[in-house]
Amino acid sequence: MKRFFRRLFKHEKADSAVTAPLSEQQIQAILSNQGLATELPQLVSACGQSIGKQRDTNEDCLFAFTATIGGPRGSAPFGLYIVADGMGGHQDGEMASNAAIRVFSGSVIRKFTPYLFGLPSQMIDESLQEIMLSAMNEAHYAIQRQVPGSGTTLTAALVVGQQMTVAHVGDSRAYLLYPDGRLDLLTRDHSLVKRLEELGQLTAAEATASPHRNVLIRALGQGESVEPDIFTLPFPAGGTILLCSDGLWGVVTEADMQRMIMETPVLTRACYNLVSAANTAGGPDNISVVLAQIVG
Repeated sequence: MKRFFRRLFKHEKADSAVTAPLSEQQIQAILSNQGLATELPQLVSACGQSIGKQRDTNEDCLFAFTATIGGPRGSAPFGLYIVADGMGGHQDGEMASNAAIRVFSGSVIRKFTPYLFGLPSQMIDESLQEIMLSAMNEAHYAIQRQVPGSGTTLTAALVVGQQMTVAHVGDSRAYLLYPDGRLDLLTRDHSLVKRLEELGQLTAAEATASPHRNVLIRALGQGESVEPDIFTLPFPAGGTILLCSDGLWGVVTEADMQRMIMETPVLTRACYNLVSAANTAGGPDNISVVLAQIVG
């Protein structure tokens, strides 16, 4: 990790800087993520949520934290984004997703506090993937203590510099929209129908229509231990991370999600459009959306 942070700040400072008020045109360009090149990569994010049209309670929970890690020779983007979809019905599901978000985010951000706030502390001696795994385990056991019998999905993306580490369990999803418009599903659903589809016992169409499509085979809070998928990949400049619960991807096609993000450069508006599309499609479940993008 020490070498990793040294690599983050290997660029040199600019020789000089000029501060001046922004024009109205420049402000609009910043809001639309277009028109202005930044000296250093900048991370921007937005989120949206709805209870949906057919639920009385919201069992989804989301978290979005965007910051900059300062160093002696510059700075690097830092962000932590999480979507959790609780299970167990009504209050239990809501409590499980909320506990997972609080414990997971607290575990990760505590590790980076010295870098974010310049506090004296021992250097991090864990890899990013180890940090995410430790946070998953803490959240898993917290749910078992606080909401026994319940559980939740959790999909998280940790951005440090121009790479991201994804931790995932359940059937919330992480996508990466590349600058060329390609939308890749990064995560694999830990659901019964997905497993049956992989085994060739269901087609994709049958899995989508199955009455068992919401049955999970992995979830935080369920079982003695948790087995998350954790991996690291580059986060390209101009690329966009999409995290969402099945209240979005279950009713809005990937082609429509890709189109709405590409056509709407302002991330807050894109989140609103995605949530609205899910509600227009019937809103059968709670809807949570997080978008994050590196510009510059």
